[in-house]
Amino acid sequence: MIAILLPAYNEELSLPKLLPKIDATLKEQKIAYRIIVCNDGSRDKTKILLEEYAQNLPIEIIEHKINRGLGESSRDMFERAAEICDADDIIIRMDCDDTHEPEFIPKMVEKIQEGNDVVIASRFEAGGGQLGVNAYRAFISRGANLFMKVFFPIKGLKEYSCGFRAYRAKKIKQAIDFYGNDFIQLKGLGFTCTLEKLIKLKLIEARFAEVPFCLRYDQKQGESKMVSSITTLGYIVMTIMYHWPWGGWRYGYKKRWQKENGL
Repeated sequence: MIAILLPAYNEELSLPKLLPKIDATLKEQKIAYRIIVCNDGSRDKTKILLEEYAQNLPIEIIEHKINRGLGESSRDMFERAAEICDADDIIIRMDCDDTHEPEFIPKMVEKIQEGNDVVIASRFEAGGGQLGVNAYRAFISRGANLFMKVFFPIKGLKEYSCGFRAYRAKKIKQAIDFYGNDFIQLKGLGFTCTLEKLIKLKLIEARFAEVPFCLRYDQKQGESKMVSSITTLGYIVMTIMYHWPWGGWRYGYKKRWQKENGL
């Protein structure tokens, strides 16, 4: 089974486009799936639409009465997915704004089945790209990925900030058991959680791979939910917490993981 996680905040324009594509793609591949949506305090018709679609599609809705941000939405969805998934299942996190095309899911599933724990849909892998992204945003994205690659190197990865990823359910279960509520620790720092999950999984020996992917920003409905200043602050905080020589993540978590697993 595949569990698809969708964080939703004011996505009434995107849901009627994205949900039917997910259903059509996975039915064509004959893949059993379940969608877990976190409605993060939406003020539009997102809740109404989700309830309507849930009558015909396998959708489970997590409700936040107020907007809590991507970090808390991700925590709740990953914890729920870990609860209902078997070890051999696959968890896929997508954006809910129709910029991530479901057509890339089968290749991501193949990479997981080849033995990887995390597969990232990468704009920077050969054959990947992005449409509808202006020059300023493209520059910022490239710069952010370079920053992450320097301070958080993961062999073979070119894409750090895209949230479209597939995860082996067994590895997510291990991560939540190991980190507890600190699997996503920097919950209040915007989109920082997207990078934090990668780093936390790296520290417990996850295996990574990428597949080429085209970001369809030209299909995005509405404004970006990311607050650049908060996310930038989050990256700085994470860099300090990771590299801090007296008990930082890089040393503390890795040492504890190795001790608990006899490595």
